[in-house]
Amino acid sequence: MGFVRNPNMRSGDFLEGMFSDYVGGKAKAKAPKSASTRLVTALTCLQLVFAVYATFLLYYMSPAVDLGTKPDFTWATRIARNMKQLIVTPHVLSRHQDASSSLIGAEIRLIMPSEVCEHEKIDFLQKKSTDVQMIKLKTELYDEVLDFQSKTIGTETLAELMEMKSRWDIHAVTRPKVTVLLNHFKRKTLCSQLDSLLQQTLPFHQVWVLSFGSPNEQSLKQIVDSYNDSRISFISSSYDFKYYGRFQMALQTEADLVYILDDDMIPGKKMLQILSHVAGTEKYKNSVLGSIGRILPFRQKDFRFPSYRKFRSKEAGLYLPDPAYDITVDKIVQVDFLSSSWFLSAELVKTLFIETPFTFLTGEDLHLSYQLQKYRNAGSFVLPVDPTDKETWGDSEHRLAYVSETTVIFKDIVQVRDDQWWRALTTGYVTQWAAMNSQKIDAFFYAHSVDEVKALAPLLEKFRSTFGKKAYIVVSGGDFCSCEYAAAALKWPKLVCKERRFKIFDLHIGAISGTSNSEVPVLQAVYSSMRGLIKMHNPSVVITLADIDSNVKKALKMASETNANGTALVLLPRPSVSKVLWMADLRSTALPNWNRMRISINIITQNRAQSLTRLLKSLSDAYYIGDEIPISFNMDSKVDEATIKLVDSFEWPHGPKTLRRRIIQGGLIRAVSESWYPASDDDYGLLLEDDIEVSPYYFLWIKYALLAYHYDPQISLPELSSISLYTPRLVEVVKERPKWNPTEFFKRIHPNTPYLHQLPCSWGAVFFPKLWREFYVYMNMRFTEDAKANPVQIPKSRTNGWQASWKKFLIDMMYLRGYVSLYPNFPNQASFSTNHMEPGAHISAKDNVIRHDKSDFEVPLLMEDFRSLLPNGKLPPASKLPSLNLFNQPVSLKGLKTAGAKLGQDVLRCDNATEIVVVDNVSGLPQRCSKLL
Repeated sequence: MGFVRNPNMRSGDFLEGMFSDYVGGKAKAKAPKSASTRLVTALTCLQLVFAVYATFLLYYMSPAVDLGTKPDFTWATRIARNMKQLIVTPHVLSRHQDASSSLIGAEIRLIMPSEVCEHEKIDFLQKKSTDVQMIKLKTELYDEVLDFQSKTIGTETLAELMEMKSRWDIHAVTRPKVTVLLNHFKRKTLCSQLDSLLQQTLPFHQVWVLSFGSPNEQSLKQIVDSYNDSRISFISSSYDFKYYGRFQMALQTEADLVYILDDDMIPGKKMLQILSHVAGTEKYKNSVLGSIGRILPFRQKDFRFPSYRKFRSKEAGLYLPDPAYDITVDKIVQVDFLSSSWFLSAELVKTLFIETPFTFLTGEDLHLSYQLQKYRNAGSFVLPVDPTDKETWGDSEHRLAYVSETTVIFKDIVQVRDDQWWRALTTGYVTQWAAMNSQKIDAFFYAHSVDEVKALAPLLEKFRSTFGKKAYIVVSGGDFCSCEYAAAALKWPKLVCKERRFKIFDLHIGAISGTSNSEVPVLQAVYSSMRGLIKMHNPSVVITLADIDSNVKKALKMASETNANGTALVLLPRPSVSKVLWMADLRSTALPNWNRMRISINIITQNRAQSLTRLLKSLSDAYYIGDEIPISFNMDSKVDEATIKLVDSFEWPHGPKTLRRRIIQGGLIRAVSESWYPASDDDYGLLLEDDIEVSPYYFLWIKYALLAYHYDPQISLPELSSISLYTPRLVEVVKERPKWNPTEFFKRIHPNTPYLHQLPCSWGAVFFPKLWREFYVYMNMRFTEDAKANPVQIPKSRTNGWQASWKKFLIDMMYLRGYVSLYPNFPNQASFSTNHMEPGAHISAKDNVIRHDKSDFEVPLLMEDFRSLLPNGKLPPASKLPSLNLFNQPVSLKGLKTAGAKLGQDVLRCDNATEIVVVDNVSGLPQRCSKLL
């Protein structure tokens, strides 16, 4: 309001009266005074008024004062303004006027908003599309998005949202403090925004009007001043902080919530109430809310992603709400980023600055949503509106988005923003496309340096060249290993780093770690990015090198463990990378079980130190693939000093070492059977006597076979009980012990096909936990020193006469229950283990009448990669494996079980020849008889 001075009132009386009006007093009648007296009185009053004003100004500036709770002293401000106007307003004096008379008639008044406010001219109608096809495509996509979200996270109407329990309910005793930030440059919308905010059903705490590098700074300040509200502040700078400046200012607020508005947003009068209520609910408290949002592009049929501004493209994504296509938001919808307004807790604002933005010129909207999801698991949501109540709209005048100041429609800006969202998508941002279209790949390869890219290249190329397999490589980016460097190392065209198609994922680690010497930024960047990528692509395995940086390794491990669908982290030693190309031949369902099995080495030794030295050297020289492999030495009571010193000094880098020594001599039967017992269903025991020697590829064979035939959910081979490293040259159980060549025997199928055999191997084999538990119970129930007292007599088997042999009892059990072992089959019986037939408990024993020809047992070790020797370069399907009975005769797996049931000599007597014994998998105890299927 303005204040006009009575021209007949003397200036001294006017000042006294004005002061009395503001402070609530009344002027007393005074005697006439001379002109000089009146002037002195006026100046004295003026000095007093400024002293009072200065006192209150200092009070305002005191850091100990809570600005939100102090009383309103605007009357002091008004006095000061009138005093200033009275003093500094120039006056032209006539010759007949003195200084005192010049004060008479001077006008004092406040500037009103109506005098300084300007309004944006909008002289066009809301744009509406007439493209029927595009309206159909956009509507279909919106319906698909809403349908997906309603089934997964749930969507609510505005009424349903307002019925939800909220911390910030309008009727709550404690109301939220909301700081509103209005960023202005050229648009003439400030007054409309302030008018709307002053009429909100939930009052704001503070409004900060920001002017950074604006040519309209003075007029903006005038507008703020004209509202004369202590809650509204004007903050300006000649430097243009662009779009990120307002978020930097938001870090300074002490409010509970922050509402950041572009200058084209005129919120309805109920918006603060609605936004606060939703932000106070349990479901949406960790979210950023707004009124306009965008869903980023979907992948096209050519596996590329289009520009988000591509014309006539359904895959280009959605702008919500979109009046041009008659798309309104009547249910809350999750979007990939919000535009023009953001409502969030003050605590969440700082997340925007964890990573250096792609650019400071644009894209703060996308960067905010990307960072919030990546580091706070926070979503971005567009609130629904009541179409009949414009006061529930956050964007009451949508046409403002089409005026000339809008930046996102220009070509260069579109390209920058396309690059920005593509970078976000490839560094772990789970967009709505990714959420709706769950991917399934076989492998992610991670390399932190160019050298690591080169080391992983052979296996990566094998995956990518294998039919039906899909694998991508992720690189650290920045100064560590950029996409361009990785492409050059792989001899791929540099175009792969420019096109929007998945091949190489560059994490741009430098954007967060910078020049920090701390390991925390790198760990955080790798973890957060890989977590998002794994969530999107569901790799069966993440493959990297075992010697990668320890912090990166931790990050990869944590990220892999977040995938509920199962992703295994594979840490490969560099020398083994080219030796495990068979990984690409495993099914995707088997690969996640890469780390499940625990294979232990259990050595039985006594007094053959020289033989043991040879075995240990062969074990140390073998290829390993990152597994922890415990090793144990099981020594009988008569162990010699040389052996004890050898095992004591032996260093094993792949896992713990355990030494066991018996007090009482137990013999070979106890030494072997008691050397290992499974701790779980994923615990496997490799049993080796000290005169065995292994191939460098023995562990790779075990791992490959377990994953292909036992850890693939699509494979059912319950009869498989062990994996042999050795290929026999004799039919061991026949009295004549005829020679046998599996390569020749199976040449009609494939000369080098692995096969299933009912005979267990004692010269290097891995035994399964289920079978070993059964074996313990079985041997306990059937053990006898007198072979004739054993009730199991397998027809025509020389094992019937074996005495005190653990292998004899295992053969009996496998025959009765139809179990088999997997055997390798390569030219000249080359194997993964060999038996050197050195004197011991059986070989050359005094009571052993059988004489052994060393050449019948000692086979050559496989010293080359076995993969190329397999049928079609890989293990055949389980259904294609031939099976043999105890006498090396081809018999089906069902036929093997039938023979055991027919013998009928198991620990449980079954009623007829069509039943076999079923045991408890945990205890190994026989439970019942079951009919053969």
